[in-house]
Amino acid sequence: MHDIFTSADILLPDFGKYDPYKWSVIACDQFTGDADYWKQTAETVGENPSALNLILPEIYLEMPDVDKKIDDIHSHMKKYIDEGIFQKYENAMIYTERIQSNGILRAGVIGKIDLEAYDYHKGSQSPVRATEATVLERIPPRMKVRTGAPLELPHIMILIDDPENMAIGTCTNSKKEMQELYSTNLMQKGGKITGWLMDEAQQKNFLDALESVTAKSGSIQFAMGDGNHSLATAKACWEQFKKEHPDITDHPARYALVELVNLHSDALQFEAIYRIVTETDTEQLTAFLKEALVLSEEPSSQWVAIVKDGAQEKFYIHKMTSDLSVGSLQNALDEWLSNHAGKIDYIHGTETIMKLSSGADAVGFLLPDMDKGELFTSVEKDGALPRKTFSMGHAEDKRYYMEARAIQ
Repeated sequence: MHDIFTSADILLPDFGKYDPYKWSVIACDQFTGDADYWKQTAETVGENPSALNLILPEIYLEMPDVDKKIDDIHSHMKKYIDEGIFQKYENAMIYTERIQSNGILRAGVIGKIDLEAYDYHKGSQSPVRATEATVLERIPPRMKVRTGAPLELPHIMILIDDPENMAIGTCTNSKKEMQELYSTNLMQKGGKITGWLMDEAQQKNFLDALESVTAKSGSIQFAMGDGNHSLATAKACWEQFKKEHPDITDHPARYALVELVNLHSDALQFEAIYRIVTETDTEQLTAFLKEALVLSEEPSSQWVAIVKDGAQEKFYIHKMTSDLSVGSLQNALDEWLSNHAGKIDYIHGTETIMKLSSGADAVGFLLPDMDKGELFTSVEKDGALPRKTFSMGHAEDKRYYMEARAIQ
């Protein structure tokens, strides 16, 4: 049986009384530049019990009244507990099927991860590993929400490297025997989600298969997909708790509720994130990159396309400083920007790069999509990937909050 990912005491609203459509809202780290999205979400929810009242959308993280918002979140959590909104499923795992906005099904299993097995620091060798560099400054503001909160609601998605779908496949094959807990459309073009309660035998089959899968993964058994800063916050809170209570080794705060998803699911599409540098001398930057990366038209295993004034030119990299094209480019751009004027932005979509690179002091960079089969080996070899290496699907398809767990 697996000891890092295990069953949890999971809380769900009584959906006989409460509307799952209004309960479930998207991950707090989405639509951070779109106030209208969150306004519309609040209008849809109205006065109904909702996860919206238990999370802090990150668009509000730096607002002057953020402390009041956090107090309101903690008050709502206590209120929902006191009013008996939740039903508790002890030692539970939930099998979920999400129909994404593009119609593709994404299967997952909800359980808890042991934070003792996770270390978000650079160079970590922990079994649960961050895939991208963790920005440490992003943790303290998020700790304010978790510290003092009686509940957690997860938008964390953790990946397993299971090409044959042995583990989660056991759940798909036995879902007809499972008890359905919820089935609902998701607001704001989020698709649909259904969740089933796994019984003891189904949990055992899944965990036995998971043990076989993770045994083949090398030193990384689980890789972060979405919500790395959320899991890092849970870890930081647990480390703080241990300092204050050195005699306590096991406690609900030692764990975090997460969804496990197979890296090889058809629903997970890795898309490259492109770069644009503005407010810089583009000719000098291009010349610097040609020298630093030894760029030429002679083919190699890594490449970058430089975009200027709507035209792109592809070059192969012959001086590689990373396992991935994006890493070699990012290292060179970091070096340039530490010594010269310039501002870097991370952009989705070729059309946007073409448009934005037409400015006099702007130059764009297109990169190859990452083969997701390389994820575990790249993280093993390079440590965390360069920041903004890939995007794992569209904003609407990120996790929506549904389950909760007591952490006090």
